[in-house]
Amino acid sequence: MAKKVKHFYFNLDVPYHECETIYLQPVPNAVIRAESGERVQVPTARLRQCITREGLKGRYQLTIDEQNKFIKFIKL
Repeated sequence: MAKKVKHFYFNLDVPYHECETIYLQPVPNAVIRAESGERVQVPTARLRQCITREGLKGRYQLTIDEQNKFIKFIKL
């Protein structure tokens, strides 16, 4: 049986200096509002993978499975 997945989309515009808190504070999750209006917890370790010199800028997609387990967080 195929797994059901759910996708959340985010438009982020977070400058690099604000992203530094992801590295400096031991916070396991960040709560981000999706384009759908839902508040979604994203593991900060997954956000770190997408931070560039500009910070977190652009459109991103979070994919979770039916048990709300993380599958992927990517920049589109």
